[in-house]
Amino acid sequence: MRLEVPALLAAALVPAALLAFPAHAQHSHMHGMHGNASGHEAMPVRATEGVVQKVDREAGKITLRHGEIPSMGMPAMTMVFKVKEPVLLEKVKAGDSVRFTAMNDAGSMVLTAIDRVN
Repeated sequence: MRLEVPALLAAALVPAALLAFPAHAQHSHMHGMHGNASGHEAMPVRATEGVVQKVDREAGKITLRHGEIPSMGMPAMTMVFKVKEPVLLEKVKAGDSVRFTAMNDAGSMVLTAIDRVN
């Protein structure tokens, strides 16, 4: 049995296209949800709870130990966030339990809101 070249090509491309589609769809969903470097506005993440580990007012950064952030596929961890507005750092100190909102702005996590939780 002899297959023609177009049939061989189609047989090779169809599985490749099927495998690539879910990855592209996931990338597009994630890309639109979290913003990008091309000037599109980044989307905020839902409020998440955490504990302040360190406040660096001079650098405009805060270190938070936070729970899982499912909307970003992020497990619980301790990480450093830049702050959108330096005044946000005046509200909290190390050891405070907080609820915060952040966004992924061109690959950099930026804290956009924070409040102490009693």
